[in-house]
Amino acid sequence: MIFQQLFDPVSSTYTYLLARRYGAEALIIDPVIEHVDTYISLLNRLDLKLVKALDTHVHADHVTGLGKLRDLTRCVTVMGERSGADVVSMRVREDETIDVDGISLRTLYTPGHTDDSYSFLGPDRVFTGDALLIGGTGRTDFQNGDPGQAYDSLFNKLLKLPGETLVFPAHDYHGNTVSTIGYEAAKNPRLQVGSVDEYAEIMNNLNLPDPKMMDVAVPANKQVGQSLSLLVRPGEELEVEEVRSASARDDVILIDLREERERARDGWIANSLHVPYGHLDTQLSPSGTLTRLARDHQGRILLYCAYGERSALALDTMRNAGFTGVRHLKGGFAAWLNSGGEVQRSA
Repeated sequence: MIFQQLFDPVSSTYTYLLARRYGAEALIIDPVIEHVDTYISLLNRLDLKLVKALDTHVHADHVTGLGKLRDLTRCVTVMGERSGADVVSMRVREDETIDVDGISLRTLYTPGHTDDSYSFLGPDRVFTGDALLIGGTGRTDFQNGDPGQAYDSLFNKLLKLPGETLVFPAHDYHGNTVSTIGYEAAKNPRLQVGSVDEYAEIMNNLNLPDPKMMDVAVPANKQVGQSLSLLVRPGEELEVEEVRSASARDDVILIDLREERERARDGWIANSLHVPYGHLDTQLSPSGTLTRLARDHQGRILLYCAYGERSALALDTMRNAGFTGVRHLKGGFAAWLNSGGEVQRSA
């Protein structure tokens, strides 16, 4: 496995790049916007295709690189379902998996530092964000942090993992790079408590200054998807009612770009064909399904995804490849659900 741990000295942030092998697909965790060019160079050097970029939570000490990486690589941006970011391609829930070409991470909802904190668990390691640090734990005094929730996340989830599980946090301020669950349980001073009240007493009296970039970073990190509006041209974005009317026609093809687990979890719009966004390049080849459909139904292809991000990217890709008349659902499947649209599910 390819595993790269990268460090931002300004915010003391760790970013992680994972792939199964040279030349494979890759994912990145907690990227920092100032280092996106470095990540791109590393991807090129290892012949990797970035397909997913993850944030463990809305960060307060740096601006995320999710948006810039999405714009440069067309990757899928991923955060937990509790995230306050305005547009994320894919939102994950507790105990779901994030899969990329032989790499699989299970999501753990670990609030306390913030109310949208998630950890990502692999076979031998866990990426804890700010929930569990090396020799410390994430502060709980802003962004709806809560010491009681943090205690539960730590003692009833993370510390229940096998002791040999490697711990890779989002930050370290003392030069540490990795720890283990067993070591943290035994030696981390904030974990040597006998009750939630004792832990809360520690966390409520840290009296730490606010992160220097908090007033800039938090608003910026809640607007990851804003620049997508630049991809869509007038007439290419349809409201739910327009899609509802169009989808009733026999000559209109509705394409669902979400992953299979999203369809299984949330359902789909009736009569839509499933073409996962991750397969877009193959499907747009001369013999691909989308190429054939676009040729046979010119001007009558409607794309949708979870929130409108993947469909906007796919629309732009198809337009640049010479396909005309492709449109997408504004706000994606979430907008369809919010409007009371009918949903089809497996029997």
